Amino acid sequence: MHLVARAKEGFSLSDILRDFKKFTTTQIIKSLYEEPESQREWLLEKFKSAGAANGKNRIYQIWGNDNHPVFLIQPDIISQKINYVHQNLVEEGLVEKIENDPYCSARDYFNDNGLVEVTVIEFSALGRNKF
Repeated sequence: MHLVARAKEGFSLSDILRDFKKFTTTQIIKSLYEEPESQREWLLEKFKSAGAANGKNRIYQIWGNDNHPVFLIQPDIISQKINYVHQNLVEEGLVEKIENDPYCSARDYFNDNGLVEVTVIEFSALGRNKF
């Protein structure tokens, strides 16, 4: 997963990511058991196998153990990284257009709210285009 984020003062981004991974893992596993999914058994076996390889897990592992943070300070680098995150969806063949993914912040940059609350960075105020 690629993410451009910041933590509010008094919060740790590493703690937020840990809690996010824990919460989403629980929800994904719950969904696999409750919702019809043609790949259910295959996915559960993959997640269980990954969990068995890591002594920190109880049963399943979906996310990797490490993060690779890149601190973004300069506006042009922030713009570049946001564009990379958006374009990665297209390059990996997950969507045809970035604005079609309801979970991608690209929708917000095209003035269409996605399913995730996003703070849009106004690059024009920084002397740059959105993309």
